[in-house]
Amino acid sequence: MKRPTRTEARNARAAFGFLLPFLAVFLLCFIAPIGYAIYQSLLKVERPAPLGIGGPTNEVWAGLSNYSHALEDERFINGFGRVLLFGVVQVPLMLVFATALALLLDAASARWVGFFRTAFFLPYGIPGVIASILWGFLYVPGISPLVEIADSAGWQVDFLGRDAVLWSIANIVTWQFTGYNMLVLIAQLKAIPGDLYEAARIDGASAWQIVRHVKLPLIKPALVLTTVFSIIGTLQLFAEPMVLRPLGTSIDSGYTPNLHAYNEAFTSNNQHIAAAEAVLLALVACVLSFGFLKLVGRGPRDGRDGK
Repeated sequence: MKRPTRTEARNARAAFGFLLPFLAVFLLCFIAPIGYAIYQSLLKVERPAPLGIGGPTNEVWAGLSNYSHALEDERFINGFGRVLLFGVVQVPLMLVFATALALLLDAASARWVGFFRTAFFLPYGIPGVIASILWGFLYVPGISPLVEIADSAGWQVDFLGRDAVLWSIANIVTWQFTGYNMLVLIAQLKAIPGDLYEAARIDGASAWQIVRHVKLPLIKPALVLTTVFSIIGTLQLFAEPMVLRPLGTSIDSGYTPNLHAYNEAFTSNNQHIAAAEAVLLALVACVLSFGFLKLVGRGPRDGRDGK
Protein backbone atom coordinates (compact mmCIF):
# COMPACT_ATOMS: atom_id res chain seq x y z
CA MET A 1 0.00 0.00 0.00
CA LYS A 2 1.32 3.40 -0.96
CA ARG A 3 2.02 5.62 2.01
CA PRO A 4 0.47 9.13 1.86
CA THR A 5 2.87 11.90 1.03
CA ARG A 6 3.67 14.65 3.48
CA THR A 7 1.39 17.05 1.61
CA GLU A 8 -1.52 14.58 1.63
CA ALA A 9 -1.07 13.94 5.35
CA ARG A 10 -1.01 17.68 6.04
CA ASN A 11 -4.16 18.19 3.98
CA ALA A 12 -5.87 15.36 5.85
CA ARG A 13 -4.98 16.92 9.21
CA ALA A 14 -6.24 20.30 8.01
CA ALA A 15 -9.53 18.78 6.84
CA PHE A 16 -9.95 17.00 10.17
CA GLY A 17 -9.20 20.28 11.97
CA PHE A 18 -12.03 21.99 10.09
CA LEU A 19 -14.40 19.10 10.88
CA LEU A 20 -13.47 18.89 14.54
CA PRO A 21 -15.64 21.83 15.78
CA PHE A 22 -18.68 20.41 13.98
CA LEU A 23 -18.04 16.91 15.32
CA ALA A 24 -17.66 18.27 18.85
CA VAL A 25 -20.94 20.19 18.67
CA PHE A 26 -22.67 17.24 16.98
CA LEU A 27 -21.57 14.84 19.71
CA LEU A 28 -22.34 17.26 22.53
CA CYS A 29 -25.72 18.54 21.31
CA PHE A 30 -27.09 15.54 19.40
CA ILE A 31 -25.51 12.18 20.16
CA ALA A 32 -25.00 12.75 23.90
CA PRO A 33 -28.64 13.82 24.60
CA ILE A 34 -29.96 10.85 22.63
CA GLY A 35 -27.73 8.46 24.53
CA TYR A 36 -28.70 10.00 27.86
CA ALA A 37 -32.42 9.80 27.01
CA ILE A 38 -32.07 6.11 26.11
CA TYR A 39 -30.18 5.50 29.37
CA GLN A 40 -32.84 7.29 31.43
CA SER A 41 -35.61 5.35 29.70
CA LEU A 42 -34.14 2.10 31.03
CA LEU A 43 -34.28 3.20 34.68
CA LYS A 44 -37.03 3.68 37.24
CA VAL A 45 -37.32 5.29 40.65
CA GLU A 46 -37.55 3.00 43.65
CA ARG A 47 -38.71 4.41 46.98
CA PRO A 48 -37.72 2.09 49.83
CA ALA A 49 -39.76 3.97 52.44
CA PRO A 50 -43.09 2.44 53.58
CA LEU A 51 -45.85 2.85 50.99
CA GLY A 52 -43.30 4.67 48.81
CA ILE A 53 -43.92 7.90 50.69
CA GLY A 54 -40.96 10.11 51.62
CA GLY A 55 -37.56 8.71 52.40
CA PRO A 56 -34.64 8.35 50.02
CA THR A 57 -35.16 7.33 46.40
CA ASN A 58 -32.97 5.16 44.22
CA GLU A 59 -32.75 4.72 40.47
CA VAL A 60 -32.77 1.05 39.56
CA TRP A 61 -32.70 -0.87 36.30
CA ALA A 62 -36.15 -1.11 34.69
CA GLY A 63 -35.38 -2.73 31.35
CA LEU A 64 -38.20 -2.14 28.88
CA SER A 65 -40.92 -1.64 31.48
CA ASN A 66 -41.10 2.11 30.81
CA TYR A 67 -41.68 1.41 27.12
CA SER A 68 -44.44 -1.07 27.99
CA HIS A 69 -46.04 1.51 30.25
CA ALA A 70 -45.91 4.14 27.49
CA LEU A 71 -47.39 1.81 24.87
CA GLU A 72 -50.19 0.83 27.25
CA ASP A 73 -51.09 4.47 27.91
CA GLU A 74 -54.21 5.14 25.84
CA ARG A 75 -53.73 8.91 25.78
CA PHE A 76 -50.18 8.57 24.47
CA ILE A 77 -51.29 6.24 21.66
CA ASN A 78 -54.27 8.45 20.83
CA GLY A 79 -51.87 11.38 20.58
CA PHE A 80 -49.94 9.51 17.89
CA GLY A 81 -53.13 8.88 15.95
CA ARG A 82 -54.03 12.54 16.23
CA VAL A 83 -50.71 13.87 14.90
CA LEU A 84 -50.69 11.28 12.10
CA LEU A 85 -54.14 12.45 10.99
CA PHE A 86 -52.87 16.02 11.29
CA GLY A 87 -49.86 15.22 9.09
CA VAL A 88 -51.85 13.37 6.43
CA VAL A 89 -54.03 16.43 5.87
CA GLN A 90 -51.83 19.40 6.79
CA VAL A 91 -48.48 18.45 5.21
CA PRO A 92 -49.73 17.90 1.63
CA LEU A 93 -51.94 21.01 1.83
CA MET A 94 -49.07 23.17 3.06
CA LEU A 95 -46.68 21.88 0.40
CA VAL A 96 -49.25 22.50 -2.34
CA PHE A 97 -49.57 26.11 -1.17
CA ALA A 98 -45.78 26.48 -0.92
CA THR A 99 -45.25 25.02 -4.40
CA ALA A 100 -47.93 27.23 -5.93
CA LEU A 101 -46.44 30.36 -4.36
CA ALA A 102 -42.92 29.38 -5.46
CA LEU A 103 -44.04 28.79 -9.03
CA LEU A 104 -45.97 32.06 -9.16
CA LEU A 105 -43.07 34.10 -7.80
CA ASP A 106 -40.60 32.34 -10.09
CA ALA A 107 -42.75 33.11 -13.14
CA ALA A 108 -43.42 36.73 -12.17
CA SER A 109 -41.24 39.48 -13.58
CA ALA A 110 -42.59 42.46 -11.65
CA ARG A 111 -40.33 44.45 -9.36
CA TRP A 112 -42.54 43.61 -6.36
CA VAL A 113 -41.47 39.95 -6.37
CA GLY A 114 -38.92 40.55 -3.62
CA PHE A 115 -41.54 42.24 -1.44
CA PHE A 116 -44.03 39.40 -1.80
CA ARG A 117 -41.33 36.79 -1.21
CA THR A 118 -40.39 38.51 2.04
CA ALA A 119 -44.04 38.94 3.04
CA PHE A 120 -44.78 35.24 2.52
CA PHE A 121 -41.67 34.24 4.43
CA LEU A 122 -42.23 36.66 7.31
CA PRO A 123 -44.58 34.40 9.39
CA TYR A 124 -41.74 31.90 9.74
CA GLY A 125 -39.75 34.54 11.61
CA ILE A 126 -42.41 34.69 14.33
CA PRO A 127 -41.80 32.10 17.09
CA GLY A 128 -44.42 29.38 17.35
CA VAL A 129 -45.49 30.48 20.83
CA ILE A 130 -46.10 34.07 19.69
CA ALA A 131 -47.93 32.89 16.58
CA SER A 132 -50.16 30.65 18.69
CA ILE A 133 -50.97 33.54 21.06
CA LEU A 134 -51.85 35.79 18.11
CA TRP A 135 -54.11 33.19 16.54
CA GLY A 136 -55.57 32.36 19.95
CA PHE A 137 -57.05 35.87 20.07
CA LEU A 138 -58.66 35.14 16.69
CA TYR A 139 -60.15 31.86 17.95
CA VAL A 140 -61.63 32.85 21.34
CA PRO A 141 -65.33 33.81 21.21
CA GLY A 142 -66.07 37.29 22.49
CA ILE A 143 -62.83 38.89 21.31
CA SER A 144 -62.36 37.25 17.92
CA PRO A 145 -63.45 39.27 14.87
CA LEU A 146 -63.59 36.03 12.89
CA VAL A 147 -66.17 34.56 15.27
CA GLU A 148 -68.19 37.80 15.16
CA ILE A 149 -68.20 37.81 11.36
CA ALA A 150 -69.28 34.15 11.31
CA ASP A 151 -72.05 34.86 13.86
CA SER A 152 -73.32 37.79 11.82
CA ALA A 153 -73.52 35.50 8.80
CA GLY A 154 -75.49 32.92 10.78
CA TRP A 155 -72.66 30.41 11.18
CA GLN A 156 -71.98 28.88 14.56
CA VAL A 157 -68.21 28.50 14.65
CA ASP A 158 -66.15 27.16 17.55
CA PHE A 159 -62.52 27.17 16.51
CA LEU A 160 -61.49 25.63 19.83
CA GLY A 161 -64.19 22.96 19.93
CA ARG A 162 -63.32 19.28 20.06
CA ASP A 163 -64.04 18.74 16.35
CA ALA A 164 -62.27 21.88 15.11
CA VAL A 165 -59.30 22.53 17.36
CA LEU A 166 -56.96 20.16 15.49
CA TRP A 167 -57.60 22.02 12.25
CA SER A 168 -57.24 25.37 14.02
CA ILE A 169 -53.76 24.21 15.01
CA ALA A 170 -53.16 23.05 11.42
CA ASN A 171 -54.07 26.56 10.23
CA ILE A 172 -51.41 28.08 12.53
CA VAL A 173 -48.73 25.65 11.37
CA THR A 174 -49.65 26.13 7.70
CA TRP A 175 -49.58 29.93 8.05
CA GLN A 176 -46.20 29.81 9.76
CA PHE A 177 -44.27 27.30 7.62
CA THR A 178 -45.66 27.71 4.10
CA GLY A 179 -43.32 30.65 3.47
CA TYR A 180 -40.28 28.72 4.69
CA ASN A 181 -41.01 25.80 2.37
CA MET A 182 -41.71 28.24 -0.45
CA LEU A 183 -38.25 29.74 -0.04
CA VAL A 184 -36.61 26.30 -0.25
CA LEU A 185 -38.53 25.55 -3.43
CA ILE A 186 -37.68 28.92 -4.97
CA ALA A 187 -33.99 28.29 -4.33
CA GLN A 188 -34.29 25.01 -6.22
CA LEU A 189 -36.17 26.72 -9.07
CA LYS A 190 -33.47 29.38 -9.40
CA ALA A 191 -30.89 26.61 -9.81
CA ILE A 192 -32.59 25.30 -12.97
CA PRO A 193 -30.67 26.42 -16.09
CA GLY A 194 -32.61 28.86 -18.24
CA ASP A 195 -31.57 26.93 -21.35
CA LEU A 196 -34.05 24.19 -20.41
CA TYR A 197 -36.92 26.68 -20.45
CA GLU A 198 -35.77 28.11 -23.77
CA ALA A 199 -35.51 24.64 -25.32
CA ALA A 200 -39.01 23.77 -24.08
CA ARG A 201 -40.45 26.97 -25.59
CA ILE A 202 -38.74 26.29 -28.92
CA ASP A 203 -40.34 22.84 -28.90
CA GLY A 204 -43.73 24.49 -28.48
CA ALA A 205 -44.33 23.81 -24.81
CA SER A 206 -46.89 25.99 -23.07
CA ALA A 207 -46.33 27.60 -19.68
CA TRP A 208 -48.29 24.81 -17.98
CA GLN A 209 -46.32 22.13 -19.82
CA ILE A 210 -43.05 23.76 -18.71
CA VAL A 211 -44.27 23.68 -15.11
CA ARG A 212 -45.43 20.08 -15.35
CA HIS A 213 -42.59 18.53 -17.34
CA VAL A 214 -39.62 20.75 -16.46
CA LYS A 215 -40.03 22.62 -13.19
CA LEU A 216 -41.88 20.10 -11.04
CA PRO A 217 -39.61 17.13 -11.88
CA LEU A 218 -36.47 19.22 -11.27
CA ILE A 219 -37.60 20.51 -7.86
CA LYS A 220 -38.37 17.00 -6.62
CA PRO A 221 -35.30 16.97 -4.30
CA ALA A 222 -36.54 20.16 -2.61
CA LEU A 223 -40.06 18.75 -2.31
CA VAL A 224 -38.69 15.59 -0.72
CA LEU A 225 -36.59 17.64 1.71
CA THR A 226 -39.49 19.86 2.78
CA THR A 227 -41.77 16.83 3.16
CA VAL A 228 -39.30 15.06 5.45
CA PHE A 229 -38.88 18.21 7.56
CA SER A 230 -42.66 18.56 7.73
CA ILE A 231 -43.13 14.94 8.82
CA ILE A 232 -40.62 15.40 11.64
CA GLY A 233 -42.18 18.72 12.62
CA THR A 234 -45.66 17.18 12.71
CA LEU A 235 -44.59 14.50 15.17
CA GLN A 236 -42.94 17.18 17.32
CA LEU A 237 -46.15 19.24 17.53
CA PHE A 238 -46.01 20.96 20.92
CA ALA A 239 -46.02 24.77 21.12
CA GLU A 240 -49.42 25.33 19.46
CA PRO A 241 -51.49 22.91 21.60
CA MET A 242 -49.54 23.98 24.70
CA VAL A 243 -50.47 27.65 24.20
CA LEU A 244 -54.08 27.00 23.15
CA ARG A 245 -54.74 24.53 25.97
CA PRO A 246 -55.81 27.15 28.57
CA LEU A 247 -58.29 28.66 26.09
CA GLY A 248 -60.59 25.66 25.99
CA THR A 249 -61.29 22.17 27.26
CA SER A 250 -60.65 20.29 24.02
CA ILE A 251 -56.87 19.98 24.49
CA ASP A 252 -55.77 17.74 27.35
CA SER A 253 -52.30 16.97 28.71
CA GLY A 254 -51.86 14.09 26.26
CA TYR A 255 -53.14 15.79 23.13
CA THR A 256 -49.89 15.09 21.27
CA PRO A 257 -47.07 12.65 22.12
CA ASN A 258 -44.67 15.51 22.77
CA LEU A 259 -47.13 17.23 25.09
CA HIS A 260 -47.77 13.95 26.91
CA ALA A 261 -44.04 13.37 27.45
CA TYR A 262 -43.63 16.95 28.70
CA ASN A 263 -46.40 16.52 31.28
CA GLU A 264 -45.04 13.15 32.39
CA ALA A 265 -41.65 14.74 33.03
CA PHE A 266 -42.58 18.10 34.57
CA THR A 267 -46.06 17.60 36.00
CA SER A 268 -46.17 13.95 37.06
CA ASN A 269 -42.41 13.79 37.79
CA ASN A 270 -42.04 10.57 35.76
CA GLN A 271 -38.93 11.55 33.85
CA HIS A 272 -38.00 7.96 33.03
CA ILE A 273 -41.36 7.27 31.37
CA ALA A 274 -41.07 10.63 29.59
CA ALA A 275 -37.64 9.58 28.29
CA ALA A 276 -39.12 6.31 26.99
CA GLU A 277 -41.90 8.23 25.23
CA ALA A 278 -39.36 10.62 23.71
CA VAL A 279 -37.33 7.66 22.38
CA LEU A 280 -40.49 6.08 20.92
CA LEU A 281 -41.37 9.40 19.29
CA ALA A 282 -37.89 9.62 17.76
CA LEU A 283 -38.16 6.05 16.46
CA VAL A 284 -41.51 6.75 14.81
CA ALA A 285 -40.10 9.92 13.23
CA CYS A 286 -37.13 7.95 11.87
CA VAL A 287 -39.34 5.17 10.51
CA LEU A 288 -41.73 7.57 8.76
CA SER A 289 -38.95 9.79 7.41
CA PHE A 290 -36.78 7.00 6.06
CA GLY A 291 -39.87 5.13 4.87
CA PHE A 292 -40.90 8.18 2.86
CA LEU A 293 -37.38 8.54 1.45
CA LYS A 294 -37.42 4.87 0.47
CA LEU A 295 -40.82 5.28 -1.16
CA VAL A 296 -39.93 8.31 -3.26
CA GLY A 297 -36.51 6.87 -4.08
CA ARG A 298 -38.04 4.01 -6.01
CA GLY A 299 -37.96 4.49 -9.75
CA PRO A 300 -38.04 2.55 -13.01
CA ARG A 301 -35.60 -0.34 -13.01
CA ASP A 302 -33.88 -1.89 -15.98
CA GLY A 303 -35.98 0.26 -18.33
CA ARG A 304 -39.11 -1.71 -17.51
CA ASP A 305 -40.97 0.98 -15.46
CA GLY A 306 -40.32 -0.84 -12.20
CA LYS A 307 -41.85 -4.15 -13.28
